Amino acid sequence: MSRRPSIAALAGLCLALSTATIPTGAAATPPETSRAVHVSAHAAATRADGALANPPGAPSGVCPAGTAYGPPLPASSVTATKIQSGFSFLEGPLWVADGGYLLFSDMAAGTGPYNVQPSTIRRFTPPATFDTFLANAGSNGLALSADAQQVIAATHDQRNVSAYRLSDSARSTVAANYQGRAFNSPNDVAVRSDGVVYFTDPNFQRGNRPDQMSGRTSVFRVSGNQVTLVDDRLRQPNGLALSPDGTTLYVGAYSENKIYKYAVQPDGSTGARSVFVNYVGGPDGGTIDCAGNVYWASGSDSLIHVYSPAGTQLGTIRSGTTGTTNVAFGGPDRQTLYVTSGPRNDSGLYSVRLNIPGYPY
Repeated sequence: MSRRPSIAALAGLCLALSTATIPTGAAATPPETSRAVHVSAHAAATRADGALANPPGAPSGVCPAGTAYGPPLPASSVTATKIQSGFSFLEGPLWVADGGYLLFSDMAAGTGPYNVQPSTIRRFTPPATFDTFLANAGSNGLALSADAQQVIAATHDQRNVSAYRLSDSARSTVAANYQGRAFNSPNDVAVRSDGVVYFTDPNFQRGNRPDQMSGRTSVFRVSGNQVTLVDDRLRQPNGLALSPDGTTLYVGAYSENKIYKYAVQPDGSTGARSVFVNYVGGPDGGTIDCAGNVYWASGSDSLIHVYSPAGTQLGTIRSGTTGTTNVAFGGPDRQTLYVTSGPRNDSGLYSVRLNIPGYPY
């Protein structure tokens, strides 16, 4: 249970981002911060004074500026094609354009005294090659760092957020804890174009390890080596994604059957939440296309529900019969939607061609 490009060259300037106070109502506890061990923040654009100039949410180089798009789906209801099944439980698809391959997490059943799920990052190279990219990764949701050199992973094995360097798989820590307390089991992650990281922390993969979050399941932000609470009032936050203009953060609350949205400020801080859609089926992982349309996987009805930026449902994508967990755009033109879906021990990877390019995670 997950309940959970080529990239254009980026400026090599690393920024220390200031942590802003979260407005009243965004979190139930004070918006205090905790030091992170490491995070890479490469700015795509800065003003003369070094401040961020409204950094977009889309990964750099993914969405061309000034492009007009039509309907995202070929029909109101489409079906994805199975590429391969027989995996344990798939999650977190991530397209790596520079290598022309898709990475995804494969989580086995819990083991050991704490019943923690082992996880392997597997690789799919079209049209039909599968291999192991990284064993014992401990990962769930995956994203790409702003400089496209590292996989940013929600890692439940160490109850943290990690970075794996693509060149040699070296692991470093993005977010170790919050105010000295271990996270539950980080589940999914989104990275803004300037390197600000957002992640969800439900308790799905915590296993039998002690609860250090006092029963809360939360959303956090990592900016300027600081971990800041976004919201600790959601019941089992799962997938999350940023709008292309970077002004909206979407978060699926699995146990509430809702997708929420938060206004995002230029420094990465967030405002109070509001309901984006009342969801049916339990929102798992999601992604965004370059027109700002929102794609969200449902664990119970096996559909990907597609919404306009205004929250109007545009259609659905079916894959398999149960357990659809996550989605990501890939392929040379980023118009192939990859889907992880299926029952435990027969989880599969699916794909479908769509009309609009989108995010690689």
